Amino acid sequence: MTNQAVIFTDGACLGNPGPGGYAAVITIAGDEQIIVGRDRSTTNNKMEMTAAIKALEAVSKDLPIVIHSDSQYVIKGATEWLRGWKAKGWRKADGKPVMNQDLWMQMDALMVGRQITWKWVKGHAGHPENERVDSLANWEAVRAAAGGEAEAESAEAAIAS
Repeated sequence: MTNQAVIFTDGACLGNPGPGGYAAVITIAGDEQIIVGRDRSTTNNKMEMTAAIKALEAVSKDLPIVIHSDSQYVIKGATEWLRGWKAKGWRKADGKPVMNQDLWMQMDALMVGRQITWKWVKGHAGHPENERVDSLANWEAVRAAAGGEAEAESAEAAIAS
């Protein structure tokens, strides 16, 4: 069986906008990588997207990916809306500019030529991996609220905290 990357992502924000955090847990052939980060002033959607972007950046382009998110915005954006937005010059169906265009452009570039399966997971429903990334993202949002600079950290730095 070919290896694949199984990814769970989440973003959190204390207030919207407000201090936020993101988390991704990537599992490849039994090995796990945790990616976390935070921003003092952001939105929930930006943190959800950042989690997915950071995870995609961390995985080899030749590896199939299954990415799980509880964000309909991320899932539908990546699988349904992105193509139309690009065709309309980064405008939505109502003619208004796409929110978070910079992040969508990053995600779009990271998706090119890759085999990605996007799966929606219901949030706060007891799914162990989703609850784990939710907890990590919320912890990063708390750290951002306490004055932490916007930054990404490795798993070792997150665990050492």
